Amino acid sequence: MKQLAPQELATWLADPAAAKPLLLDVREDWEYALCHIAGSKHQPMQTIPGSYGELDADRPTVVICHHGMRSYQVAAFLERAGFDDVYNLAGGVAAWADAVDPAMARY
Repeated sequence: MKQLAPQELATWLADPAAAKPLLLDVREDWEYALCHIAGSKHQPMQTIPGSYGELDADRPTVVICHHGMRSYQVAAFLERAGFDDVYNLAGGVAAWADAVDPAMARY
């Protein structure tokens, strides 16, 4: 399982020459409404088994949740489903807020 630190993701997203990953936020609706990383796709964890086929398995995918546990499980699921370039955002949006975006709402 590849882990990606918030600072590494911020650098990746800021690089104009780099292919942008899919930011897959697997939190609940209320969590996503409260705060999220700009440009992320919201798809709650429980919907992934029935809809992962709609995702591009060839595109780098960074899975995001609150602290990194749910996203770890979803990233592992996607790997088992044949996604080769999957990352778990270590520490989730909580770590992103701490390291990258201190103005982000916290919960």
